[in-house]
Amino acid sequence: MWALPQSLALPIASIGFAIGVLLVVGLWTPIAGVLQAILEFWSALAGDSVDGVHAVRGIVGLSLAMLGPGAWSVDARLFGRKRIDVNVRRD
Repeated sequence: MWALPQSLALPIASIGFAIGVLLVVGLWTPIAGVLQAILEFWSALAGDSVDGVHAVRGIVGLSLAMLGPGAWSVDARLFGRKRIDVNVRRD
């Protein structure tokens, strides 16, 4: 029922490659992370084998989406680095 048609294998692989490039470069990190998670969880449901690789990749995609871009990413250069400083006051 959820099986992936063979004609969609190349477009889905190229979409996955594009998402991977976005994540490596650090451009649109939250959006790319969520797209990665959706693609991997859908691939896990559509696949014939029960494999944990898709689940791990989906969790990593969600983790990257929540963490956001790193210090040397394109997002940090374009929009500035978001940094939270927690100052502990001792009286």
